[in-house]
Amino acid sequence: MLTDHLTPGDDTENAVYFYGDGEPQTPRRLLERLATYDRTPGLEPDSYSLGGTIARLEQQFAATLGKEAAIFLPTGTLANHLAIRTLCGRKPRAVVQEQSHLYNDSGDCVSRLSGITLVPLGKDQPAFALDELQAAVERAVTGRVLNPIGAVMIESPVRRQMGQIVPFEAMQAITDYCRQQQIATHLDGARLYMMSAATGIAPAAYAALCDTVYVSLYKYFGAPFGAILTGPAACIDGLYHERRMFGGSLSSAYFAAALAFQGMHGFADRFAAAMAQADTLFSRLNALDGLHVERLAYGSNIFPLTLAADVNAECFLTTLRAHAILVTSSASEARQLRLTVNTTILRQPLETLVTAFAGALQDATSRHRRRAPKRAASV
Repeated sequence: MLTDHLTPGDDTENAVYFYGDGEPQTPRRLLERLATYDRTPGLEPDSYSLGGTIARLEQQFAATLGKEAAIFLPTGTLANHLAIRTLCGRKPRAVVQEQSHLYNDSGDCVSRLSGITLVPLGKDQPAFALDELQAAVERAVTGRVLNPIGAVMIESPVRRQMGQIVPFEAMQAITDYCRQQQIATHLDGARLYMMSAATGIAPAAYAALCDTVYVSLYKYFGAPFGAILTGPAACIDGLYHERRMFGGSLSSAYFAAALAFQGMHGFADRFAAAMAQADTLFSRLNALDGLHVERLAYGSNIFPLTLAADVNAECFLTTLRAHAILVTSSASEARQLRLTVNTTILRQPLETLVTAFAGALQDATSRHRRRAPKRAASV
């Protein structure tokens, strides 16, 4: 299996990476981008994540997403945690997707550090249904001990479910119900701007559904770390005290904010162009014999690719790499590939990509046939 680790020859100007949500950032590239930003408009230091370029970034996100305020946080885990902690208040339960990052990958931080019980719904599914949420809310207020739900979180896209998106109409139905029940809502929109490009629905329209929204700064905006949490001033103002309490007030974070500023400028148009090129590319690839690119019903930027049994997967991937196209195979099944679209797909013309995939497929098919054992001659 070829890995997605860069080798010295991989990081070229025309390299297309079919993994990761953003463009790989080498140390040299980060330094060059920082130098460019420092010339115009100029870096402004912060003091323990207050003021400077950090404040400018917070103001930008609040305005873009139609929220009153925003706060910079070092990680998405802390952004989701503090959102749930703030929204729940004195109601120590929060509903989340069973497949969500907060439930699976955060070490039970919300329950262990904030005393809030997470109620997972929608087992093994991208999202929970409205009637499932209604049943959970009913159970919380009719048991022997009143234990109401204080917040509902929606993660979209859901990376544990191949980046599938919770449909806008489903989100709207859930958040409308929550408002009726006076339950606060939070959107884990780490990949909000990618989801927006995939669906054509503006980030602000998604943000309007929920009280608070988290957006990642490093997954595709090119910052080395960081997150933004937006919401009403009543939730966000003063949250820097909790940020410090949880060890999240970095002494100097303005360079990460500057890189995010750079990355978000024009991102929506670039990613929309990337998705359009991918759509045409995958249609052309599906016309070839020997591979199939699947389009998930509620997919975002991840597309499963399956190679036929007579295609040598290692040869296929090696040939693509020779054309500066990097794809990885599954650890369990070499012929199961995953094409994750990001803006590097725009580094090569469509016809160049089609030719490279077709050539790799032809080479891998003929190589497999040459290696196949010959049948014993019949007597």
